[in-house]
Amino acid sequence: MKISVIGCGYLGAVHAATLASMGHTVVGIDVDPAKVQQLAQGVAPFHEPGLDELLRDGRDTGRLLFSTDPADARGANVHFLCVGTPQDKTSDAADLTFLVSATVALLPHLAAGAVVVGKSTVPVGTVDMLRGLLEARPDVLLGWNPEFLRQGTAVKDSLVPDRLVYGVDGGRPAAFNPASGAPLGVTAALDAVYEPLLSAGIPRLVCNFATAELIKSAANAYLATKVSFINAVAELCDAAGADVSELSEAMGLDPRIGSRYLHAGLGFGGGCLPKDIRSFRTQAAALGVPAVEDWMRLVDSVNLGQRERTAALAAELCGGTVAGRSITVLGASFKPDTDDIRDSPALDVADRLAAAGAHVTVTDPKAVNLAWRRYPRLRFEASMGRALQDAELVLLLTEWDEYRRLCPAAAGQQVRRRVVLDARNVLDAAAWQEQGWVVRGLGTSAGALTAAAAAR
Repeated sequence: MKISVIGCGYLGAVHAATLASMGHTVVGIDVDPAKVQQLAQGVAPFHEPGLDELLRDGRDTGRLLFSTDPADARGANVHFLCVGTPQDKTSDAADLTFLVSATVALLPHLAAGAVVVGKSTVPVGTVDMLRGLLEARPDVLLGWNPEFLRQGTAVKDSLVPDRLVYGVDGGRPAAFNPASGAPLGVTAALDAVYEPLLSAGIPRLVCNFATAELIKSAANAYLATKVSFINAVAELCDAAGADVSELSEAMGLDPRIGSRYLHAGLGFGGGCLPKDIRSFRTQAAALGVPAVEDWMRLVDSVNLGQRERTAALAAELCGGTVAGRSITVLGASFKPDTDDIRDSPALDVADRLAAAGAHVTVTDPKAVNLAWRRYPRLRFEASMGRALQDAELVLLLTEWDEYRRLCPAAAGQQVRRRVVLDARNVLDAAAWQEQGWVVRGLGTSAGALTAAAAAR
């Protein structure tokens, strides 16, 4: 098939590259000429494992092109809307400006019988709004196909997804020919797009538009709930002298609960989870569902509170204040295997410490070049060795593999004080303690310092 992907940010670039790898001819459209040029050269404008290889393969086979001209989408059978829906600058609602602009720009280039499919995460009711934009084109079909990508594993999530969801007009009963059981319209088009995945046995769910619009936000709200729940329990563990790592391990063995997203630490950030739960809360308020509204407010509050709590623990480990202390922060991206610093918990904590008078050096394997311009109070080092030099406190705030594997003996030779706050609870505390380190986690009772030791 010939397919267009409108919007070549994180979602669109990955989606375009993976569709081309399935054998389709794909054109990616974006308004940013620099981004389009870079993608056309086979290089992603952000760090995502495996994406550069797919981009180069698509370029070399001629199946993947990029353009700034919406007219290049002409002749496509299916058009995917993959533009960003960030949090509104003046509220917690989603900003649909880019989605509307992309749809309007695409309209003149739609052929009769074309299928327009949204993939962006949107509030419920968005499809009805887009129907209004498309009302002059009754020959164009509209569908919704929410994405479930995770940064750092987005290529795998696209090529081997957990499920495919189709939102169609009228939902499941209207998606099939009652006589033959064959799929109709949008369902048939998406079946053709995803034929390799369906042949491999990937589950497919057909539903109505409202359900498709809510699925991604509801899924993210649940994941955020698990993270905030275990982080709230971690605070309880600190108060009770319990160990949250052992507690969560025991909870995770219960098949009704599961271990994924049940790991206590600094909490979540990035461009998706925070804005999605706030949008979900706004939708619940608009629809008069206070239980969901209040729940999401609490989840958000617990998550943001972890950052304040981590900064307070850093001060505790420095004798009550970080002013004048040399502190090294391991990690700048909001999670490992990405260079995305949007709403990064690590940079939030680092900036809080700098505001309190600390001399903060931040290092990260991929995100230093993106972060240094936005955080003028922080010092950045690409080299972990240079970043650790003479540190009086080390904070592990993003759980990159190189920080998990960091040798405590070698690190101890570089720092001034062997004190580490492992805010992701990923270090082998016993191994570090054997090398003379004081190790403090979130929700673990180990790592207390005497007042005299903390003041040194």
